[in-house]
Amino acid sequence: MNKKLAAALSGGAVLVLTLSGCSDDSDNKVNDWAKKVCDQVQPQLQKIANANAAIQQQTADNSKPADVQKTDSAAFQQISGAYKALGTAVQSAGAPPVDGGETTQKEAVKELNASSAAYADLKTKVDALDTKDQAKFADGLKDIADELNKISTNGDQALKKLQSGEVGSAMAKQKGCQKPTASAPPASAPSAPASPSPSEKASEKASDDKAGDEKAGDKSSDEKAGDKSSQES
Repeated sequence: MNKKLAAALSGGAVLVLTLSGCSDDSDNKVNDWAKKVCDQVQPQLQKIANANAAIQQQTADNSKPADVQKTDSAAFQQISGAYKALGTAVQSAGAPPVDGGETTQKEAVKELNASSAAYADLKTKVDALDTKDQAKFADGLKDIADELNKISTNGDQALKKLQSGEVGSAMAKQKGCQKPTASAPPASAPSAPASPSPSEKASEKASDDKAGDEKAGDKSSDEKAGDKSSQES
């Protein structure tokens, strides 16, 4: 039911996820600009990757509509916030020091903010879906997936331009601009041995005390036997 949505997300155009190559022909000013942007970009790319992974986990045919809705809604909100932050990162870094850098920067920020608004709109739409009617819910998800495809394929020309040429080469070298791996759920830790309850502790102590008394009694009997033997001899 959620598979088309997950497929559409996986093909989404996200800033600097398509960067490749490690050319060293960019100058220091461009490298400094790329580092300034990429240091802020990585946490947002991680949020987007985690949100995509969460939607992927709700692709089973037996997933409950209410669970799918809750997951998708939270994921869209997280992606929307990440795109907004990406726009802020590119804006705060200033124009890249290359020809036409100011225009490219402004257009990239505009596109990132538009993507943020588009995902916020998708969240509103998924929240409005009827989870009680599975057929209607599935149709609603299909419409949302179609809109997601449009977001992924349109309106990324400025981002592609930002990722090309000298600026793209400089950004490709920055670790913060590399595609992150979605965080896996924490592995379940082995169960720690249960601590004995106060009553169990008391019971154990009583048993130990009783064992001690019996041991002392046995010792006393042995001593008495030894004294009697001495007197008879």
